Amino acid sequence: MKILYEDNHLLVVVKKPNVPVCEDDSHDLDLLTSLKQYLKEKYHKPGNVYLGLVHRLDRPVGGVMVFAKTSKAASRLSEQVRRKEFKKEYTAVVMGKIAVSGQYEDKLLKNSKTNITQVDEKGKLSILEYELLKYDQKSDYSLVKINLKTGRSHQIRVQFAQRKHYLYGDQRYNPYAKVGEQIALYATKLSFLHPTTKEQLTFEISLPDSYPWDIFMVE
Repeated sequence: MKILYEDNHLLVVVKKPNVPVCEDDSHDLDLLTSLKQYLKEKYHKPGNVYLGLVHRLDRPVGGVMVFAKTSKAASRLSEQVRRKEFKKEYTAVVMGKIAVSGQYEDKLLKNSKTNITQVDEKGKLSILEYELLKYDQKSDYSLVKINLKTGRSHQIRVQFAQRKHYLYGDQRYNPYAKVGEQIALYATKLSFLHPTTKEQLTFEISLPDSYPWDIFMVE
């Protein structure tokens, strides 16, 4: 794991794709457990280590995340999430040529048994804004920046799929995805207020240099 920032209150890291944030049915080593072990070893802490989970990323998605090292920090960060002061920015590669910018609004409903989210009038209002960064005519892929206004399960994946702009490599919602392809969705930027100093903190990471991201790196 890559650690971007650490103090007595926070731990900001880069999550690798295909690593679960917390324990799931696969029982693969998850990020939360790894980080607790890191803190335990670094600070020689006996017993259980506290580390608060403030937000999540889908297992196949990589990117920047913040964890709280104290319950007070966790509570204050969660309050920022609730008040929509906690800003998350994503970058994705989607199929087709997309409009220069736009806002998607849908009602999304998650089936907890199948872990599938779909557009449904019985669901919760879900909003995102996006901006086209680049379009590659040869591959017919668009590189888009996404700002979430709400944080629903699989929201980005479902809202773009609803408009046939499927995310590259999305094994769940893209009917054209091939087995073994890695979803092209990355949490690239995170902004929030430090829970004690109130300083505005922003963390931004680079995109992977692998396909299909590298399509857009050629000048």
